[in-house]
Amino acid sequence: MTTTKKRTHVKLQGRVLYLTEDKARLEAQLYQGENLPFDPARKLVDNISTDELTPGWVCYYYDETLARYCLVGLRGGVIKQDAIKNGGFGVVVSGVSKGCGSSRETAPYSELKAGVQVVVAKNIEKIYGQNCQNIGLLTSTDFSLIPRLQAGESISIEEFTKGLDPIAAEIVRHGGLFAYNQARLQGETVPPMVSTAARKMTLCEKIIAQRAIADAKTGRLGVPAVKPGDALFVRTDVRFSHEYVTPMAEALFRMGLGEGARITDPASVFAFRDHLTFLDRIMPEAHVKMGLKEQAASLATVQEAFTKKQGVKLYGEVQRNGQLVGSEGICHNIVIEDIAEPGQLVIGTDSHTCMAGAIGCFAFGVGSTDMANSWFTKDVRVKVPESVRVNLKGRMKEGVCAKDLMLCLLSDAFFKTGAGIGKVLEFAGPAVVSMSLDERATLTNMAVEAGGFTGIIEADDVVVDYIATLRGTDPQKLRAQIVKADAGAEYCKTFDIDLSTLVPTVATPGDPRNGIALTELRAKHGKVQIHIAYGGSCTGGKKADMDMYAEVVRKAVQKGRKLAGVKLFIQFGSQRIRAYAEQMGYIDLFEGAGVELIDPSCGACIKAGPGVSFTADEVTVSAINRNFPGRSGPGQVYLASPLVVAASAFLGYVGGPEEL
Repeated sequence: MTTTKKRTHVKLQGRVLYLTEDKARLEAQLYQGENLPFDPARKLVDNISTDELTPGWVCYYYDETLARYCLVGLRGGVIKQDAIKNGGFGVVVSGVSKGCGSSRETAPYSELKAGVQVVVAKNIEKIYGQNCQNIGLLTSTDFSLIPRLQAGESISIEEFTKGLDPIAAEIVRHGGLFAYNQARLQGETVPPMVSTAARKMTLCEKIIAQRAIADAKTGRLGVPAVKPGDALFVRTDVRFSHEYVTPMAEALFRMGLGEGARITDPASVFAFRDHLTFLDRIMPEAHVKMGLKEQAASLATVQEAFTKKQGVKLYGEVQRNGQLVGSEGICHNIVIEDIAEPGQLVIGTDSHTCMAGAIGCFAFGVGSTDMANSWFTKDVRVKVPESVRVNLKGRMKEGVCAKDLMLCLLSDAFFKTGAGIGKVLEFAGPAVVSMSLDERATLTNMAVEAGGFTGIIEADDVVVDYIATLRGTDPQKLRAQIVKADAGAEYCKTFDIDLSTLVPTVATPGDPRNGIALTELRAKHGKVQIHIAYGGSCTGGKKADMDMYAEVVRKAVQKGRKLAGVKLFIQFGSQRIRAYAEQMGYIDLFEGAGVELIDPSCGACIKAGPGVSFTADEVTVSAINRNFPGRSGPGQVYLASPLVVAASAFLGYVGGPEEL
């Protein structure tokens, strides 16, 4: 038996890089060897998303090549290829909310392989932070460590485990999840037993308690109760990945468990070819010359070989009349249509896995290392999160929908300051019951834009009828699986929202939390002229969204309106949604109005399909879920509801249907 060696101390190897808003000082550190002194008053860049750490095209790589492109997507374009790797930086410092956005583990991996030992920021986002722990990249929100590191002090590893749950702390001490699991399997470390006494629990707490691994040897599940802060392993019901991430997870799987490693219970594992389906249509010539076309194509090839070898169901591409037209569907839409059921625990290698919370699942995104481990163990570690209760009442005015609610909610100071990081958003109240399943899915999908762990809504007859009708599942079985929050459960914060007070809302470029009423946008900035209107993605490509696009397009056509020099794209979330649009007559309506229709794929949402911008001066209004810098191209992206997106295309500026 080999004893795994724990880390005890950390000593800086290299320099400290301050990601300052002062462009000249940033360039001086990167290219002139300047070492800035510690200054707690220095203005640092906030809200650095994983898209900026590793832009979409960088994620075509999944090995040490990632080090060359670390932070090349950072706003301002200062950081060039190899700048971090060649700069000899051991510590990277930034402001509020480091690692928001996508769950891509390529982001922290690029930092680690570029030589970074420690990441310091005022807030560390939940998935990014967990990915850092899994690969051995240290993180801290304690800025007092910086001068100590700069001075060459040997700092105890315990400084980096403060505030972590016992499992996370042990993973940090072991230098990563694989090393920890090796020690766990050898009996060198044992996860703590959950001993929380019976208590009233929130919706997610109850699902976690049901799925808790009470005895690893026998596989016995369930504990009487859990509370926020409890650390444990939980049994998954559904595990899925897409082609963007599957190859990296598979490489880690083989590295950690050997070439002959087999997936446990492959029937509960799914793979999707849904992210890069239309990449060829928009890849810049410069990227083609870099060999990225072939590199990106290899992701699908590796994924397909892996699924065949492991007996995993792959949702792939679709042909129509002998021609490739797109994917079967975006993973999040398909999980709701085909796979997940109420009360289940779902993990996926995508931050918007939380969309499945709309049908009463505890669903959340994980990184490649967590997924690789779960393929073998069928479990995943969880620190029980606190829950935020969002009580909804009243009825929305005409022209207002779930997207407006989320953009309004995200603009609250609670989320803008990072207080929502790692929290569950539990939506409830009489207004939720009257919402369609698609509108509920918008709420849970965008919970991650709040920095949240996940979003969830208690399942009801709407969910049962939907699944039973679509899949032929026994309704009684589904009802028996529904989990309900206990009356009197504790929430760290409660929002009470009267939907009748909501107005059409947009998020200005840079962050989904930049919500502002459409009327206020007009008052401050006038008519914001646009070049692109994009309706699609998992968030904006559902049946209810198609209804909204059609409502506006039909109105515009009846008024004799034509597209106002704007390209309007509408993309379906799945082939079922496309069939619905065809059945409703929307296809003919859209095409007759000059709309470019796109079959299912993540597409423009991740800068990988029609609807992206190509220049910095292009302005887009989009129904996607996030608008971090570079997310859908170099242009500026305003987030809005399907109603505003469609109306804006006929107006030529960001505006609502009433202006038609």
